Amino acid sequence: MKLTMILKPGIIAGLIIIISAATMVPVVGNEMDLALAKFNLPPLSLGDMMFFFGVSLFIGIMLMWLYDTLFPIYNLRMKTILISVLIIWFPGYLLANLANVVYGFMPVKLTIVGIIWGLGELILAGAVGSRFYKK
Repeated sequence: MKLTMILKPGIIAGLIIIISAATMVPVVGNEMDLALAKFNLPPLSLGDMMFFFGVSLFIGIMLMWLYDTLFPIYNLRMKTILISVLIIWFPGYLLANLANVVYGFMPVKLTIVGIIWGLGELILAGAVGSRFYKK
């Protein structure tokens, strides 16, 4: 595996995740601001958003790294994408977000939307990124 082989599709996948997150904002409205205000925290700052921008790029690259690693085992594009997505989604989106609900940090409705949206964005990012993957 060469880093350059996964970097381009990984960045593309990361950009899909970033765009998806931006399109979710109108869906959830100001619920995130309300959740933060509950703990006397300000709305997300530009710095916070840049952090999540970097995390999204990292997730996209990791998704394509997993795809590269698992493809020789499964030899089927969509099956490899789905397995790669679940490896990232389960601990990174599902369990982490459920923990925030259990701790009382996040409202259930917002969390459910985020968990489902996250699964969809990862599948889309994996599908698009894998189109740019060249073995």
